[in-house]
Amino acid sequence: MKNPTVALIQQACTADTSANIQKSAAAIRRAAEQGADLIILPELHTGLYFCQTEDVNAFDRAESIPGPSTRIFGALAKELNVVIIISLFERRAPGLCHNTAVVLERTGAIAGIYRKMHIPDDPGYYEKFYFTPGDLGFQPIQTSVGKLGVLVCWDQWYPEAARLMTLAGAELLIYPTAIGWDPNDDTAEQTRQRDAWVTIQRAHAVANGIPVVAVNRTGFEPSPLAGGAGVQFWGGSFAAGCQGELLGQVDAESETELLVQLSGERSETVRRIWPFLRDRRIDAYEGLSKRLID
Repeated sequence: MKNPTVALIQQACTADTSANIQKSAAAIRRAAEQGADLIILPELHTGLYFCQTEDVNAFDRAESIPGPSTRIFGALAKELNVVIIISLFERRAPGLCHNTAVVLERTGAIAGIYRKMHIPDDPGYYEKFYFTPGDLGFQPIQTSVGKLGVLVCWDQWYPEAARLMTLAGAELLIYPTAIGWDPNDDTAEQTRQRDAWVTIQRAHAVANGIPVVAVNRTGFEPSPLAGGAGVQFWGGSFAAGCQGELLGQVDAESETELLVQLSGERSETVRRIWPFLRDRRIDAYEGLSKRLID
């Protein structure tokens, strides 16, 4: 990785898929005009976050790879000569779907995909009903802007995922995200949750000596159920450098493009003074493959 300019697209989504795609495309064009090399969209950005409930009809939203989204955004990547990361509900086979990030190269071709490995099942986030856990492991995707460690949302809480991507050669960790508050939580609880979200990902940057980029959606999406609380997505998209330093962050509400420039040389410099990979005791970590150690 040299010194790519990365654009984080923070947007709100509606039930109108066409309008969401047009909004994303317009943001991508603006980012490209400002010199972005790599442009990242939030998790499941073509529609509402449908996992608030369990509804078999929502499987109609799933699409194949290649499919409509890869064609539309692949053409845009080729036209603008940029690398784009999109997120979609992948229909792999009848009844077998994934939450998948797709990396589109400057040529418009699919450089690679990542299927979300950690699948949540919490009130308002019933993803286990829809998504089969990923089966591709933690493998970085080689692109013209570098070797990208793409993960998705719930993956961002797991240091093991960040470490394995790093050990496989990732030069940058990327987290397309859809995360927000239960509006019934008080302000103090909401603040703790958002601060924890930022802290854990900045810690991945520190522990692995590589930058981290987290791209969230924003806006309120009501629950499809009568009386449901809905989700207030907290935005806050950010990029952190190799020592966890914030390189840029968006507020909670804005629909905008945040551009940051990364330094490909900085990982080498930081890892020389903080040689965490050198000092790992790989001979003593066998317990990490167990659920608990008795």
